[in-house]
Amino acid sequence: MSTMSRRNCIQGTIAALAAGGVPAASAADRSHTPMRKPLDPHRRGIQLAELFTLEEDHKIRLASQIGITHAIVGVSPALSRVPSGRYVETLQKIKEDFQAASMIFAGVESHPVPAEKIKLGLPGRDEEIENYMAAIRALAQVGVPMLCYNWMAGLGWYRTRTDVPSRGGALISEFDNEAAKRQGLTEWGEVGTEKIWANLEYFLKAVIPVAEKAGVKMALHPDDPPISPLRGIGRILTSAANFRRILNMVPSPVNGITFCQANFRLMGEDIAELAREWCAQKKIFFVHYRDVEGTREHFRETFHDNSPVDLAQMLRIYHECGFEGPMRPDHAPTLDGESNDRPGYAMGGKVLAIGYMKGAMDALGIPYA
Repeated sequence: MSTMSRRNCIQGTIAALAAGGVPAASAADRSHTPMRKPLDPHRRGIQLAELFTLEEDHKIRLASQIGITHAIVGVSPALSRVPSGRYVETLQKIKEDFQAASMIFAGVESHPVPAEKIKLGLPGRDEEIENYMAAIRALAQVGVPMLCYNWMAGLGWYRTRTDVPSRGGALISEFDNEAAKRQGLTEWGEVGTEKIWANLEYFLKAVIPVAEKAGVKMALHPDDPPISPLRGIGRILTSAANFRRILNMVPSPVNGITFCQANFRLMGEDIAELAREWCAQKKIFFVHYRDVEGTREHFRETFHDNSPVDLAQMLRIYHECGFEGPMRPDHAPTLDGESNDRPGYAMGGKVLAIGYMKGAMDALGIPYA
């Protein structure tokens, strides 16, 4: 029986390539194989991020393993258990836990303390605002620079189904406005948009000056879905024009936007031009990198690699416009073997999304951190 060494195998392969008309690379050619370009020392790069709740040890380890470097954290459960005088020590412990996982505590997503009375204009909202301002000051003291918040009163981001089979049986979420209408009003009954506008203005006039003094960026998320009313509750973050109104309502360098691509596209906006406009104004503080197929009346989530939008081109636009804040892949499908108890937030689809993002940015020469 003949044997073949590794060297003989390689030599045989080179000979076969040459016989087939494929020139073998010389030693000199091989020494010039393109290498990864060094990072531009003048550009920090896009910050690869993921959203975490507390006590998600497996998810945090997995995120660290795939190269996610920035943590966006939901802190309301932790801060709700302690008085405002202990916000700093609570946030400092969270920061240290993520540092131990080699991640930077880059921001908070969702309200850091309860805020439903503020959004709905209910008795007790002033107390909630006081707690909110204390949380902003504590974030600043700990060194957390950004807070992503929403103004979806009564209902958060909303879907009528979360178990729609997609590619290979993966589960995705869906919104159908006709199905939502059949579900009827919420416990809050009908709430008009005028009241929602007034409640937001009241909040911003109290909070933005505090955030500006503290140096904490307030990144407002669009309504998801961007449709009004939703089960009787008015929604106002449903167009770029309304966002411009909010930016002018309380002008400040810290009054800005979470640019959730899919929601702005469902509004009928040109997201490429909108990203250019708001990046130029330094108003995009945070990006939710995702897409959907359909209309605001009826849509489904997609994988990041079968999006109707050219998502790689969107990365190029963010880079060219100077965006260097946190970006996280949002609402990925639930894959085989994963629990669907938190639709959109399992990690399998996020692993694919981060790989897609890194591959696209490497190919386009976009730095990331």
